[in-house]
Amino acid sequence: MAYTTVNKSRDYFSPKLYTGNAGTNNITGVGHKPDWVWIKGRGTTNAHMLFDSRRGVGNALNSNELNASASVSTAFTAFNNDGFSVGNYSETNTNNENYVSWNWKGGTTSGISAGSQNISPASYSISTAAGFGVYKWSRSGASTSDYFSHGLGITPTIAIQKRTDASQDWYVNYTFGVAAANQNVHLNRTNGFENDSTNVPTSTNYTPKSPETGDYITYLFAPKPGFSSFGLYFSNGNADGPFVYTGFKPAFLMVKNLSDGGGSSNNGGNWKMLDSARDTFNVASKVLLPDNSAAETSTTAHYTDFLSNGFKIRNTSAQMNQGTNFQYLYMAFAEAPLVGTNNIPATAR
Repeated sequence: MAYTTVNKSRDYFSPKLYTGNAGTNNITGVGHKPDWVWIKGRGTTNAHMLFDSRRGVGNALNSNELNASASVSTAFTAFNNDGFSVGNYSETNTNNENYVSWNWKGGTTSGISAGSQNISPASYSISTAAGFGVYKWSRSGASTSDYFSHGLGITPTIAIQKRTDASQDWYVNYTFGVAAANQNVHLNRTNGFENDSTNVPTSTNYTPKSPETGDYITYLFAPKPGFSSFGLYFSNGNADGPFVYTGFKPAFLMVKNLSDGGGSSNNGGNWKMLDSARDTFNVASKVLLPDNSAAETSTTAHYTDFLSNGFKIRNTSAQMNQGTNFQYLYMAFAEAPLVGTNNIPATAR
């Protein structure tokens, strides 16, 4: 039996570097038409800029801020068949500035069986092959039991949610916590995890976080062998750090120290983002922070090896490998599967 049906990860996810030109800039070579594009200037303290096909071009969110979605017509101008276009906006296209973009593809925009859902997304784009979906929806009441059908066919284990019509924290909900069956942490903050039993997903439905009336965007992720892996690893406080098996060579890794307790006052430190486009060989060390607009840094405190079948932490920083048995959330997407449908192995870098 094949290990994965996603032989070419770039069909569904890829990191892409580009250089700004302060004019019309068509970014090609992404490998697909993306539905979610996350952009950060590597050498500046400009905000992270997040765009998706459901909110439409020019509508930006910032992972490091609580702000509502802002309309900036020149920031992002098109989702293209092999990438995207940006205009003359400083945070996405300053002349000669180096940028990194991370790109996810959905696909299906109709046909989800509504079932007995009591929220009906106004728009969605999903990929059952990649286990990824973007959902634009609104809540008109204040019930914690509202839910919608996600159409992924399997239970999502990561949900990233943001209210778009008003200021509100970003919520990252995950289903594999140690202290409870369901937990969440804020993408825009350094706080540790919070226990939460109100929005446990199933193989058909997702119950959103927060009972507030308003407009929302949700990105759902279900793990797919050979393409994506989400879970926890535990620190050992040693430069010969923990190895995490993913079943593929990573193209992207995001890590968060959840800390050893719970509650909003528990500070686990910054999120960390690494990828194979900025670090083309081991050790990987170039880091950006989703919760902070800081420029890219590269130090021994970030050292991580991207291997053919997973990743290995090579540092003792509090934000990646603090002490013993601290729990860390990770999200990883593949550069290449360990073994594909034709039983062709990937190779380490």
